[in-house]
Amino acid sequence: MIRKAHRAPFLLSLACAAIACGTTQAMAQSPGFDLPLLQLQSQAGGGQTLSLSLQTLALMTALTLLPSLLLVTTSFTRIIITLSILRQAIGTQQTPPNQVLVGLAMFMTFFIMTPTIKQINEVAFKPYSAGTIQLEEAAVRGGGVMKTFMLRHTRESDLLLMADLQGDARYEEAEAVPFVVIVPAFIVSELRTAFTIGFLLFLPFLVIDIVVASVLMSLGMMMLSPTLVSLPIKLLLFVIVDGWSATVSALVESFMRN
Repeated sequence: MIRKAHRAPFLLSLACAAIACGTTQAMAQSPGFDLPLLQLQSQAGGGQTLSLSLQTLALMTALTLLPSLLLVTTSFTRIIITLSILRQAIGTQQTPPNQVLVGLAMFMTFFIMTPTIKQINEVAFKPYSAGTIQLEEAAVRGGGVMKTFMLRHTRESDLLLMADLQGDARYEEAEAVPFVVIVPAFIVSELRTAFTIGFLLFLPFLVIDIVVASVLMSLGMMMLSPTLVSLPIKLLLFVIVDGWSATVSALVESFMRN
């Protein structure tokens, strides 16, 4: 029995298990492909299912892919890029350190993805734990929930671009969009949104740098580094306006509005 504290990573792994199970089942059905591990077993009521050893292999493969899928199929990409640009705009070099930014981005990701994780729990994990559905069906259901989340935050132009590169026509419904199209389209959309937010965050600090540099030049202090003077000013203003709370709030609301 999986503990409640460890459900979130397992539920997210169900989404990537859909790709692994579908690929391995297609390999098992292909003619001329003979491996003892890749076997289809006939069921009493008709139909076929993958062997238990292959199901275990697919689940372990999905768990190893979980960190990569966390980067590309959740809100993590937008958050970590925005925080990195904010740190560069302030000019504090390695403060906060990468570990702190990644930790904050991880917990914000789980906070934003909580409704999606709960939905995967209802439609995939609970039926699979009760034994009413197989692992493949649970993975397909979990993948469908993740696909809905990604489609909600993907620009139509990016989706059409990836579909054209794939050679597909317009999709009639969301369920028809394959993962090989929606995942890169979602990443491109997240990168564009993250850089847009980062640009807006960078502007106030850029203005401070320009003002400080102009004042130092007018006073004839050519040997004094403008960065050395502007850094405490930027830190003071950022603390006064409660910048971290405002940034976190803006990132969370950017997902909640859609």
